[in-house]
Amino acid sequence: MDNVLFPLWGEFPTSNFLYPSPAVYLASSIAVHGIMVGLAMAATFCYPNGAFGLNKLNDHFLYRDNSTRFCPVPSLSGNIRRPWFCKCPKTCHQPSIMQLAVKQQRQQWKTFFQSTSDTIIEEEKDDTPRATIIWRAIKLPIYSVALIPLAVASAAAYLQTGLFSSGRFVVLLASSALIITWLNLSNDVYDFDTGADKNKKESVVNILGSRTGTLVAAVLSLILGFMGLSWASLEAGNVRSILLLASAITCGYIYQCPPFRLSYQGLGEPLCFAAFGPFATTAFYLLQSRTCELPITGTVLSASILVGLTTSLILFCSHFHQVKDDMAVGKMSPLVRLGTRAGSDVVKIAVVVLYSSLLVLGLFGGLPITCIILCGLTVPIGRLVIRYVAENHQDNTKIFMAKYYCVRLHTVFGAAFAAGLVAARMVAGSGILKRILP
Repeated sequence: MDNVLFPLWGEFPTSNFLYPSPAVYLASSIAVHGIMVGLAMAATFCYPNGAFGLNKLNDHFLYRDNSTRFCPVPSLSGNIRRPWFCKCPKTCHQPSIMQLAVKQQRQQWKTFFQSTSDTIIEEEKDDTPRATIIWRAIKLPIYSVALIPLAVASAAAYLQTGLFSSGRFVVLLASSALIITWLNLSNDVYDFDTGADKNKKESVVNILGSRTGTLVAAVLSLILGFMGLSWASLEAGNVRSILLLASAITCGYIYQCPPFRLSYQGLGEPLCFAAFGPFATTAFYLLQSRTCELPITGTVLSASILVGLTTSLILFCSHFHQVKDDMAVGKMSPLVRLGTRAGSDVVKIAVVVLYSSLLVLGLFGGLPITCIILCGLTVPIGRLVIRYVAENHQDNTKIFMAKYYCVRLHTVFGAAFAAGLVAARMVAGSGILKRILP
């Protein structure tokens, strides 16, 4: 028995009593001290009254005094609890002035961090990818306002003469695109000067960080574009066309450039109608002549009116998401004057006027029946524009796309109109149109 236990227990020197060996004695001492320390920590950090122990320890050092040193005090959570073993009066557990101050300060910090978090979340929602911003700055769909007047005018000239100059068409298209580039860049420059584009992420000036560079690019685009238009006019030998195109460019200049800036007076839409409608469309029609000067007919005038309406609608809808910024700098756009709700009604009226004018002009012989039929197929897109603006005119994020819905209407309507003019020429010899409209 003794030999078996000897590795762990030795014999007491003066008796048969067993004594612990040094190794066991050390292990037992460590275990006893560990238990005592664990109990102390449990008493400190796991107070039976609830809440986390660090808060309790903090409360103890923050609020202790001689009258309550043996009674737990309220925690930083603000809940006043009376432990089961406390026999003190309830008054010793009432919150002190310091406790109320700490609770109020904690509430203020909570409100601050909550508001900061909401702000960050809102900024993340408005954070548009840079690729999207650059795409919006390029405004490629907007260049349809250069294509559609030229396409409709060329189709009207084809209806009149049966001829089409593809080379001149390409030159006029490239020159018109350069003029539109000038309009877009210079508009960003001068709106940057007035502060209207302060919050406009897709402004070219804000993207490049250079007003001078943007202005230089705008002026170069204007010079090159006007040179192309002048060359086409000289080749066609038509003086009236270059005068009409110069008038269209002048409308663009007084629309946005100092000292005029008539867009700030709400006159942008009438100027846009004149520039892209009667001036540009009629000029492009005249430039498709090869041998003699074409007569200005009711068909080309009717076409220029419809093109001017759809182009002006694009400009009108581009103001919806800029009402606050325009108002801040004193830019009295139609939407600033009317408000977005009334503006949505104007869009509805404009679309109705567009298709009503198409029908009236067609019935009175100003337009071929083929134009009425093909343009009538675009009515669903017109209804889509009306519905989208009516539903989202108060949402700046969604209403931004309204002008692109108008671009879609402008492009499809113009293409259908041009196709109708070409179709009218192709079937003119068969006598079908005469039988339909005697």
